[in-house]
Amino acid sequence: MRLSSRLVLSLVSAAGLCLAANRPTTSLQGDYVEARTADVYTGPCFANAEVQQVGNLAVFGWKVNQGEWQGVHLDGLSVVAAVRANSTLGDRFSSAYPVKAVVVVDAKASLEQRQALISFAKRMGGDLLQDVQRVDVMPIEFTLDGNIHNARVTLTAGTLARIQTRAINNGDHICSNEEAFYDPLTKVDHAMPAFALAHEFQGKGLNSTWKSPDKRSAFVGNFHFSE
Repeated sequence: MRLSSRLVLSLVSAAGLCLAANRPTTSLQGDYVEARTADVYTGPCFANAEVQQVGNLAVFGWKVNQGEWQGVHLDGLSVVAAVRANSTLGDRFSSAYPVKAVVVVDAKASLEQRQALISFAKRMGGDLLQDVQRVDVMPIEFTLDGNIHNARVTLTAGTLARIQTRAINNGDHICSNEEAFYDPLTKVDHAMPAFALAHEFQGKGLNSTWKSPDKRSAFVGNFHFSE
């Protein structure tokens, strides 16, 4: 028995709808913060002095306010990454790779949620998180007071990593031609440069630890991801 082309197309479409209906939900939104060892809000004179000298180290993290990753609920959970690159991250004229990374997952998460957080971070971090040296489990606190335009953000990952930010103010303009010289390290819906009051990583896995406070080196943003 031969089937008409219209019937075949209808059956294929129905099968596709069934597969889509059974696919685990991936849709989540939340807050993001990062800090680097180079200014991200700066003028060319400062940027040119720092490029290929500093800026190869960074901490960044996400807090999921609401959503699921491949069917796993992640509401209120966070994940943090620290990276050490070969050169200045975001350099427009030279590659920063290879990059080594450490991931810290929220101690409040179940085993299934931890795996989902790692998968989410790798997807959002892209090439930055392709070479993860180790995964640690620590209590993570991520607080954002205000909105991303004037937010004070504090991110702590146990004793391993910490970021604290405030909004950029007039006293942070030294050259009077500052701008967001770099883009955020990961995909965000919207981000604002911020002043890093604290930025440190004291963990293992990168053959490097650092403290880099009091720099115009942070971004505060929000994200939404779905597929």
